Amino acid sequence: MGRSVEQLRAAVEANLPGVRSDLERLIRIPGIAFDGFDPDMVQRSAEAVAELLRGVLPEVRIVQAGGQPAVIGRRPAPPGAPTVMLYAHHDVQPPGDRTAWLTEPFEPTERDGRLFGRGAADDKAGILVHLAALRAFGDDLPVGVVVFIEGEEEFGSASLPALLTQYRDELAADVIVIADSANWDIGVPALTTALRGIVNAFIDVQTLDHAVHSGAFGGAVPDALTTLCRLLATLHDDAGDVAVEGLVRRSAPALDYPEERFRAEAGVLDGVSLIGTGRIVERLWMKPAISVLGIDAPPTKEAPNALIPTARAKVSVRIAPGDDPKSAFQALQTHVERHTPWGARATVTLEHDGAPCVIDSTGPAFDAARAAFAAAWDGTEPVEIGLGGSIPFIATFQQLFPGAAILVTGVEDPDSRAHGPNESLHLGEFARACLAETLLLQEIADRMGGEA
Repeated sequence: MGRSVEQLRAAVEANLPGVRSDLERLIRIPGIAFDGFDPDMVQRSAEAVAELLRGVLPEVRIVQAGGQPAVIGRRPAPPGAPTVMLYAHHDVQPPGDRTAWLTEPFEPTERDGRLFGRGAADDKAGILVHLAALRAFGDDLPVGVVVFIEGEEEFGSASLPALLTQYRDELAADVIVIADSANWDIGVPALTTALRGIVNAFIDVQTLDHAVHSGAFGGAVPDALTTLCRLLATLHDDAGDVAVEGLVRRSAPALDYPEERFRAEAGVLDGVSLIGTGRIVERLWMKPAISVLGIDAPPTKEAPNALIPTARAKVSVRIAPGDDPKSAFQALQTHVERHTPWGARATVTLEHDGAPCVIDSTGPAFDAARAAFAAAWDGTEPVEIGLGGSIPFIATFQQLFPGAAILVTGVEDPDSRAHGPNESLHLGEFARACLAETLLLQEIADRMGGEA
C-alpha cells in the first residue's frame, strides 16, 4: 500500500499555491489553434506546458503530425504497476465578443471564489490537475504515467489520429484519464460515460441566377433567404423535437435535472419555453439536437431592396450515443431534399463530424475512481452523467487502445461558461479535483498492481 489519504491530501494542499500560479501563467498565453490567430502563441503554450512537465517527469518532448504542437511526457511504471495516460489540451477557444467579458479574457482574475479567464476551466485547469497529482507524489509515483497534452482540440483535433498512431507505443496505457469534461454540480463529482457525436454541415439554397428588384419581382419570385428560413424551420416539429427521420434516440440514466436549475444555469429568459419532449437529461444527452449556428446573408445595414439569389446556413447536429455520423449526415441530406420549398436548389455539404460513444463503467479502474472521488468530495459519491457536447476523439482512443479503461473526468461546473464570455473555474472544486486525481493514481496502483 502507498501513502494514506491524509498524507496525499497534505501534499496536494502544500502544492496548490504553485499550481494556481502556473495555471494563471498558462491562461495568459492566448494559444488559439483557429485559422486567423497567431500560431506562435500555440507554440508558446506548448513550450510552457513542456517546461512545467519537465519539473516532474524525466522524458518530455513536443511533437507534431501536420497540425498544432502537442506535448508528451513519460515516467516508466514501477515493476508490476500499471501505466496511466493523463490527457488534457492546452489550446483554447477564441475569446469572442470582448465587450461581453467583465475582465480581460487572457488576464486571470479571481472573483467570488472563481478564477476568470479563457481556458481557466477548458482545459488548462485539466493540465494543472495532472500536474498537481504528479507533484504530490514527486519521485515516488506508484504507477507509470504518460501525459499527453493536445494542441488543437478546440479546432477539431484533425491531426490527433495521426499523433496517436505515430506515438501509439509511447502512449499505450492500462487506464486513460481524459480531464476535459464536467462535474454534475458544485460539491457533486461526476464520471462522464456517454457523449453525443457531432455532424456540422452547410446548407446552401439557390432560387435565382442573379439578384432582382424586390418591388418588381416580389410576390412571385421566392428569394433565397426566405426559402432557407422555411427549410430550416422543418428541422423541428411544433414541440421542438428534431424532425429529421432516421436519427437514433436512447434512454438516459435515472438522474433528475430540475427545470428551474437548468433554466438558471442555461440563462433562459423568463417566458421562453424549453424545446423538445422527455426528461431534460434525455434531451441533452441521449436525443439528437439540431442548431442553426450561422447564416450567410446581406447584413441589415447593407441590404439593398433586392431578392437575393443564394443563402447559406451552418447547421450543427448532435447525435445520440449509438448513432453513426455518416448515416446521420445522409439523414440530414434526405430531409433537405424532401423539404426544400418551391423547387429551390439545395445542397448539403459536410464540414466535419465526430462519433458519439458509450463507456463501460465497470471494472477496477472505475472502482478506483469512485473511491478517490468520494474521498476527495468528503463522502459524496460521483454520479454517472452523459455529455451533450462532443469529444469525438474518445472513440479514437477506444479503437486504438481497446484494452484500456477510459475515465472521463473534468473540472467544469454548471457555471463555468466554457466557450463563452466570462469563462471561469470554481477554485474550491479545482482543489478537490487535484486531490481526486492524486488519490486516483494511488487507488489504481493498489487495485490494479497485479494486472499490469
